[in-house]
Amino acid sequence: MRISPTSCLCPFLVCLCFVLHCYGDGHHGTAEIPSRNQTRHAEAESEVHHRPKRGWIWNQFFVLEEHIGPDAQYVGKLHSNSDKGDGSVRYILSGEGAGTIFVIDEITGDIHATKSLDRERKTHYVLHAQAIDRYTDKPLEPESEFIIKVQDINDNAPKFPDGPFVAAVPEMSEVGEYECVAGNPTCVKYDILKGIIRTALANMDREAREHYAVVIQAKDMAGQVGGLSGSTTVNITLTDVNDNPPRFPQKNYQLYVPESAQVGRPVGKIKASDEDLGINAEIKYSIINADGASVFSVSTDRDTREGIISLKKPLNYEKKKMYTLHLEGANTHLDPRFSYLGPFMDTATLKITVGDPPVFSLDHYIMDVYENAPAGTEVGAVMARDPDSTGSAIRYFIDRDRRGHEYFNIDAHSGVIKTTQSLDREEIAWHNITVMASEVDNPSLVSHVPIMVQVLDVNDNPPEVATDSEVIVCESSRPGQVIQTIGAVDKDDFANGFRFFFSLPSNLPINPNFTLRDNEGMMIQMMVMMVLVRMLRMTMQMMRMKMTLIMVVTVIMQMVVIK
Repeated sequence: MRISPTSCLCPFLVCLCFVLHCYGDGHHGTAEIPSRNQTRHAEAESEVHHRPKRGWIWNQFFVLEEHIGPDAQYVGKLHSNSDKGDGSVRYILSGEGAGTIFVIDEITGDIHATKSLDRERKTHYVLHAQAIDRYTDKPLEPESEFIIKVQDINDNAPKFPDGPFVAAVPEMSEVGEYECVAGNPTCVKYDILKGIIRTALANMDREAREHYAVVIQAKDMAGQVGGLSGSTTVNITLTDVNDNPPRFPQKNYQLYVPESAQVGRPVGKIKASDEDLGINAEIKYSIINADGASVFSVSTDRDTREGIISLKKPLNYEKKKMYTLHLEGANTHLDPRFSYLGPFMDTATLKITVGDPPVFSLDHYIMDVYENAPAGTEVGAVMARDPDSTGSAIRYFIDRDRRGHEYFNIDAHSGVIKTTQSLDREEIAWHNITVMASEVDNPSLVSHVPIMVQVLDVNDNPPEVATDSEVIVCESSRPGQVIQTIGAVDKDDFANGFRFFFSLPSNLPINPNFTLRDNEGMMIQMMVMMVLVRMLRMTMQMMRMKMTLIMVVTVIMQMVVIK
C-alpha cells in the first residue's frame, strides 16, 4: 500500500500537537479530555502499526488543605484514551480516602474532595483508577496508581514546644553576653529558627534584682502581613559571683566570760554578713593581734557562718580582767575580675570582760508549803552574792524552760519565792524548779540552783470504804461469827488519814441480826502497812531529788517511833 507524503505528515503533526498539549497540561494542573482528532489519530496509528495502544491520561493532582467552601473542592479529571465520549466507559476509584474523602464522576472522570484536609496530618493520598466497559463490566485499562498531594497553606502559628524556658547568666556580665535555655549547651533552637538572648545592660546586680521574665515572640512569613506568631516566656536568673565583701554589722563588740570557763569550750560568737551566696559568701575568721590570739581562738561554723570564739588558756580574774581581740573576716574564694571592689575582708574589735557568776548560799534548797494555800503564799527565799570585789547587785529569775515554773514566781531583787496558784498534794507532792541569778551589771554571767518544794498535806479528803457491794451469809452461821471485814482508804497523808472509826449510820433502822465492831487491832496493822508504803514513796522521791542518805534514814527512824 502506498502512502502519500501528505498523509504521512499529518499523523506526525497530530502527535506533536498531542505532546505539546500534554506538556501544557502538566503545568496547568488539570488533565483535559483529548479531542476527537487525537482519538482518531490513535486509532489510525493502531491501524498503521497493527498493535493496540491504550493508556491513562492525567497529571499529578493537588488539593489545598483546610478548604472550607460550600462546594466540594475540584481535584482533577481522569481520562482513558479508550473513552470515545459516548458514555460507554465507567470510571472507578479505590485506595486511600476513595468514596469518603475523594469521589469520582464515573462518566466524566472528574474527582472532587468532599472533606477539608490537613497537610500536617497527612501529606498525600495514594489511589487507584480503573476504566470499565459499562456494558460488559470488563476492564478497558489495567488498574493504575496515582497520587493526590495536599498543598500547604499558612494555618499553623509558630510554637515553642518546650516553653516556658529557664536560663541563667552571671551577674555583672558585659553587654552582649548571652545565655541559652537550660538543657541546651549552645542556644535556644526551634524547628527552623534559633534564638539567642543577649544582655542589654552592663553590670546587672543580682543583689538588686535576681529574676527576669522575658517574653519572646516568633513570627512566620518573615514577619509579613498575614503571618502567624507564637510567644513564650524565658525566666532568666542572675547567678551569683563574688562581688560583695563581708561586713561586720558593727565595729565594736563586748563579751563577758566567767573566770570558770573551761579551756577548749566556746565562750561566744561573732558574725559578719555577706550578700553573696554559696562559696562566694564563705568567710574565714582570725584573731590578728598576738595578745588576744594567745588566750582565745576563733573558728568558722560552716552552717551558720559564725565565728566561734573558744578559750585556749584558763582565766584569772585577779591577774587580768579584760582582753581585746582584733577580729578579721575574709572571703575564702576570690574572683580576680572584681578585685577592684575589694578588699574582700572586714575587721571588728571584741572586748572580753572576765568575771565570776553569782554564788548561791546553798548548793540546793528544800522548801515546803501547805496544799490549798492561796496564790501568793510565800514558799521560801534564795540568796546569792557577787564573788568579785565589785559587789554588783544580783537579779533573780526562774528558768522558764523547765517544767514546774508555772506554779511559782520569784522576786527579782529579794529572791523570795511565792506560789502563783493553789497546790494539791494529791496531784503533785513535790515540785522541782531552777532559779537563776545574774549580776545587774553583767547579765551574761548566770548561776543556777535547784529548788525542791514539798507540798504539805492537810486533811481535805474523806475516807472511802473499800468493800464488796454484796455480802453472802451462810445459813448455819453462829452468833458473833465474823461474816465480813470492812476496810477504808484515805488519799491524805498518814498523819491525817490512818485512824478510822467505823459505825452504822444513825439515820437507818437498826437490824438486830447484825452488829458492827470497830477492830482497833486491824487498824493498827493497817496503819503500819500504810506507814511503810509512805516511807517507801518518800524514800524514792528523796533519792530522785538527790537527798543525802542521812536525811532518808532520819525520816525512816521518825516513822518507826510513830509506830
